[in-house]
Amino acid sequence: MTVAAGSLTHVKSFDDLYAELAEKARTRPAGSGTVAELDAGVHFIGKKIVEEAAESWMAAEFQSDEETAAEISQLLYHVQVMMIAKGLTLEDVYRHL
Repeated sequence: MTVAAGSLTHVKSFDDLYAELAEKARTRPAGSGTVAELDAGVHFIGKKIVEEAAESWMAAEFQSDEETAAEISQLLYHVQVMMIAKGLTLEDVYRHL
């Protein structure tokens, strides 16, 4: 939960996103961008991570906080897709924090 303008609003957590993406990887719904990215492989996913990292940096330098947050959220999405593609769990990553 986060406080926005004096009221509580539900937001998706890092763990929630991972669970959602893992479910898509397992069930492979038709038309899923996540499934398409997983099928494209780690090289493709890696390029998306680099792209989104650069866009996050540029947004932080030259755009609003809102645009920066949006770019960072996209970066986190692609990082989690890579985690799933490599068979890594949240715990595998959390051990290194």
